[in-house]
Amino acid sequence: MTQPETAVIAAVDTAPRPPRKQNFATKFGQAFSMFRNGKSIAGLCILGFFVLVAIFGDLLAPYGPLDKDFTALRQGPSATHWLGTTHMGEDVLSQLIYGTRGVLVVGFAAGIIATLIAVIIGVTAGYIGGWKSEGLSAVTNVFLVIPALPLMIIVASQYENPSLLLIAGVLALTGWAWGSRVLRAQTMSLRNRDFVQAARANGEPLYRIIAVEMLPNLIAIIASSFVGTVTAAVLGLTTLAFIGVIPITNLNWGTILFWAQQNGAFPDFWWWYVPAGLCIALLGMALSLINFGIDEYVNPRLRSAGERAREMRKKGIKVSSSVTAVRTAPPSGSDPGSGGASAPKHASPAADADAVTPVAPPAPASPDDTTAR
Repeated sequence: MTQPETAVIAAVDTAPRPPRKQNFATKFGQAFSMFRNGKSIAGLCILGFFVLVAIFGDLLAPYGPLDKDFTALRQGPSATHWLGTTHMGEDVLSQLIYGTRGVLVVGFAAGIIATLIAVIIGVTAGYIGGWKSEGLSAVTNVFLVIPALPLMIIVASQYENPSLLLIAGVLALTGWAWGSRVLRAQTMSLRNRDFVQAARANGEPLYRIIAVEMLPNLIAIIASSFVGTVTAAVLGLTTLAFIGVIPITNLNWGTILFWAQQNGAFPDFWWWYVPAGLCIALLGMALSLINFGIDEYVNPRLRSAGERAREMRKKGIKVSSSVTAVRTAPPSGSDPGSGGASAPKHASPAADADAVTPVAPPAPASPDDTTAR
């Protein structure tokens, strides 16, 4: 190959390539890249299972939630009743399946309402500044110190048969303040960025600056706030049902625990209360895993640490966060070609460079440590 041909090829290889045009699938994937790590995927799988159970509960339940079998009172798990029966012969598995719908409806409805309130108040208070911002911040601080459980008990007890949306509204009223405070702080750091100042200098209206310039940078925090609010709403609903504030007509997992406690199921009739408790724990774990995954995506330090760990696992290197991979140096004065701790003669430089040894970090030296180093 002649020199001019080599120069042409080098120029073509080093020439800047035009950026690829992003299609809808690429943009959609980038918008939800916070859910691509292992924790979020595991949490989404568990949550998806409960969502499917809530949607197809009428088809999955073997019996009606209040159907009674008087020939099997307080019967343990069997082929007829997989999770046993209650003191009235009601199938526990059917009650669990039907109760899933109420838990998820209240949890997601409360999360949506609380997140909308938090976004409106938090982003507005963080952007406008002045006495208006201080006033909205004061309102947020008031709701932060209001005791949530007593307020929920007082409001819910005023109705004989409160609907699921009313219960969700009460839970949202006591759960939006934390998310609003976080969004206000993040918005205050974004309003002085260059792209926001440029949009303001171009005469963009306020609603467009907030909706187009700022909200896309707050999606991860909004998603984390939503997941946390749903978790708190689920725990609040089961707590209200367990203490008897919510009527028995609103069947959910807390209602199952309420009737188990009222009829002396603890601790002998374990099939009556253990499955409901496990469902609450699994749903809380799923939401926590999703929240941990979002936190790893939002925090740059956690995100870079996770990416490094994934790259090391791909290369077959297993190292925990408490050890550091370093190259072992031969002892001073030893012959590199001799035996013992030195490297074998047939080892190549590439293999020697890839050889790493996990070494624990040294402990901090104490004042009384007189050991020669």
